[in-house]
Order: sequence, then structure tokens, then C-alpha cells
Amino acid sequence: MIKAYANVAVIAAAFLSGCQSDEPEPAPLANGIIYCSEGNPASFNPQLVTSGTTVDATAAQLYDRLIDYDAEQQKFVPALAKRWETLDNGTRYRFHLREGVKFHTTNYFQPSRELTAEDVQFSFNRWLDETSLYHQVGGSYPFFRATGLDQLINKVVKIDKMTVDIVLNNADSSFLANLATDFAVILSAEYAQQLLIEERPGQIDALPIGTGPYRFESYRKDVLIRYSRHPGYWREGPGIEHLVYSITPNANKRMLKLVTGECDIIPYPLVSELQALNRDQLIVTDEVSPNVSFWAFNTEKKPFDDPLVRQALSHAINREAIIQTIYYGNAELAQSILPPTSWAYDDRGIQYQYDPEKAKRLLKEAGHSNLNINIWAMPVQRVYNPNARRMAELMQSDLAQIGVSASIVSYEWNTFRRRLSRGEHDTVLIGWYADNADPDNFFRPLLSCAAVATGGNRANWCHPGFDQLLYSAIATTVPEERKALYQSAQHLLNQQQPLLPIAHSKRFQAQQKNISGVELPPYGGINFRLATKDTVEEESQ
Repeated sequence: MIKAYANVAVIAAAFLSGCQSDEPEPAPLANGIIYCSEGNPASFNPQLVTSGTTVDATAAQLYDRLIDYDAEQQKFVPALAKRWETLDNGTRYRFHLREGVKFHTTNYFQPSRELTAEDVQFSFNRWLDETSLYHQVGGSYPFFRATGLDQLINKVVKIDKMTVDIVLNNADSSFLANLATDFAVILSAEYAQQLLIEERPGQIDALPIGTGPYRFESYRKDVLIRYSRHPGYWREGPGIEHLVYSITPNANKRMLKLVTGECDIIPYPLVSELQALNRDQLIVTDEVSPNVSFWAFNTEKKPFDDPLVRQALSHAINREAIIQTIYYGNAELAQSILPPTSWAYDDRGIQYQYDPEKAKRLLKEAGHSNLNINIWAMPVQRVYNPNARRMAELMQSDLAQIGVSASIVSYEWNTFRRRLSRGEHDTVLIGWYADNADPDNFFRPLLSCAAVATGGNRANWCHPGFDQLLYSAIATTVPEERKALYQSAQHLLNQQQPLLPIAHSKRFQAQQKNISGVELPPYGGINFRLATKDTVEEESQ
């Protein structure tokens, strides 16, 4: 059975490389919204990736989770699970599922039943159980491996049709926060079984089925994604019939499309052009979001395996100039990978000062001169970095002042991510957007030893002492103890310098004035569930 599906990943990749090739460019929609996104999704299943572009395109539109996080109330709230309880001293969680939740009906799948515990069990075992056939159909499940969820969960037990237990190997204070992320989506076990019978299991990630507010219609790489309203959706929304992602990597072109009405909403508008937008027709919104941009050093390569070299390069970078030039002041200088809004934030004694002379001294002490390195710069805009290429150029100039020659490297976004995961880079400008409010979400996915194996740890830095601090922090539920451990972790990062924090940025979005209800959650991607479009024309005067 396993051998029969050896080429499934290749088949799925071929599908994602360009299906529905006759799709035209999207035209304005009377009862729909055109969202000009910055790139192609790597998959239609967020379980398989940590790419923000993929999460924005899929997670909140196609799927639901057992629980959600309400940022305003700062608490976890019911979603597919209508209630839950904690048992056995925090090592067992029992979830009672909501009745009447329907899966998508499409031209490639017609469900015969509603959501049950079988679907929850299948969705978790897909990434949890290595003996599961669908585990091999997928990928490395980077979020679950980096956060340790695959090691934390012992088993998922179906109690009855609408009740499921998740049994943990030990108590973990970050467990519910990780369940509320965009990665912990629920799939259809019935659809998965149908695909096995048809010998097309890879289709589960290319032609998706979920319970979310929108259902999949078509995809053409570099052009568009089409979704339509899920008529049987179990909660309020959506208020529009059609949702189209018009894939537009170029920021200037996205701005032009917005102004001409070809796009209803765009992410990451050019901050330098915000004042020039016609405010009679357009709205610009911004959110203070938990994110960080950083410069990561590949510590598996020489000379970046030497903390002195990493410290020297960090002191060479004028981050204040970057804040003004790249973010136009719409960001805060980062002194930690944790944003100042985090309850575990601590910048006492942490200094990432711009000091070229100190940088030269440290390089000399490390025994290096005439160093040649490369800086990988993302080809797309993200909330934490609006222009990685320009940032790399500024850093290139800074490094030249201390005798370091830097080349700038970039590729198409999905190629960039694949090669980055293989550790081909010297250094990289990248970042992170928090999935939940727990500080663990910044540490384990980015810097744990487990995250090295998944490719999420862009510094390829594995420090047993740092890992022990993180595991001690999630093992306690005492806030003061957790805070002290995370503060120790931040100070250890400052000493070892596997990466240089650069900025915590505001998140911007620009849209037509007749669009409302588009959520920019502080944690997670964009959400169109409550989106509406006013199509009523004003009476002529």
C-alpha cells in the first residue's frame, strides 16, 4: 500500500503548479470580493506548511478548528467543539463536538454525513501517527513538529460519535493555544477514504474539503484562486457569494489594481504611498500585530557557527535607519523576538547596538577579514517586512563599512522557501507572525532543536540549554515561573545571537469603501467569514 503512493507528493505538486489553466484574469464581482494576494499558496492544507501566504489563502476560508481564540476577550472560545473540559491533571482534554456541521459539497465530493469524532481523529492522526497512510501522503508537518505537539499528544480517542479525547504524555500550558492556531484544521475522513478508493490520496491537499465558510472552485498558478460561499455553513456568514484571490506579487501593481477598482482589498500596501490614496473611495486600516522581522545566521555553516562573528555582523547593522527607510516609521525597533506586547517580554540588559567599530574588533578577534557572505531576501511582502530586497541593500552597505562583502540572493517565493529549508543560505531576512498569544509560539517554531529538523529554524541553531528553558516553561502553569524562564531564554539568545531582531511592524490593509467585515485578527491570517459588499448605488442628484 505504501509503495503505491510513493509519487503522491509529485502528483500533488504538479496539480499545484497550475490547474484550471484556462482561467481568465478575474473581472470585478457584483456579489463578491477580489483580494489581490502577494503570492501563490504552497498547498491548500495549512497542516503542511508555515507559510503566511498559504495560511492567508486557506485556513480561515476553507476550514474550522476545534476551538478559536478571541483576542478581545483574551480567551479560548468554542468552534467545532461546543465545549471541552480538562481531565487527569491536565493530561486529557475531552471535546464535545457541535451537531449539524456540514462539509463542503463540490463537483468532486458529495458528503453523505456531517462532522463526527471520526473526522477529528483522522485530522489529528494524519500528522501525529507515522503509520497512518495519509501521514506519508503529506509532508513534514512543520508546525506540529516544531511546537512538539507530535510528541506531546499520546493518542486521540473517539469516545462516541460526537465526543473525542486528546490524551497528552504530560501537561502542557501551551496546548490549547496551539489547538487554536490556523494549522490545527479539521479535514473530512469520508473524503480521505473516497480518495484512497480512487487511488488519488494526494488530491486531499490540492482539491480541498473542509467545513469553512467558503468552498474551493479552481486555481491557476500565478493568476487566481476561486472560492464560493458554503451554503450550509454552521455559523454566521459569509455575506458574499464569491471570493477570488488575484495573485499579484508586485506591490506597485497591487496598488494600481486597488485604485482602478480591479481589486477590492490588498494586503501590505506600500507605506510610502498611503497618504496618496484617495480616501473618498478607499480605506486604509492598520493593526498592532505580534510579529518580528529578523536576520538569521545559518549556524551550520562557517563562519556563522562562531557567536563572535554573529555578534560582529549584528553590531554592523543600522536598524534605526531600516525602521525609517523600509517601514517609514511604522514599526518599532525590536530588542527581542518577542514583541513588547507579550507578557513574557524582557529587554533589560539586552542591547543590539549599532557599533561598526565594535563589529570590526569582534571580527578581528574571531580571526576574520575580507569576509564574503550572502543575504537571502524574500521576494514577497509580509506584514513583518514590506521590502526585504531594499532592506538587504541597506545592510549590504552597512556591512561594507566593516570590510564584509555581501551578495543578495532571491528566488520565487515557494522555491525560496524550499531552498531555505534545505539550509542553502548563509543568512536570511525573514520573520514570524504569531499564531496565538502564548510566548511559546515565538520560541519553539523559530529556534528549538525540533524546528531545525522541520526547516522552520532558519538559523539551524540547536542549543540544549535553550530547549530546556522552553520545556520547563511549558511544563508549569505558574505565570511568574513561566515569565522568568522565557526571560532567561531571551538573554541566552542575546549572548548566542543566532539571529538579529530588527522590527515589530504594524499591519496595513487597503480596501474599497464599500467593503466591510474583513477581519485582520491579531493572531493568524486574514478572515473573510463576515465580509460584505455594499452594491447599492447612490441615487443621482
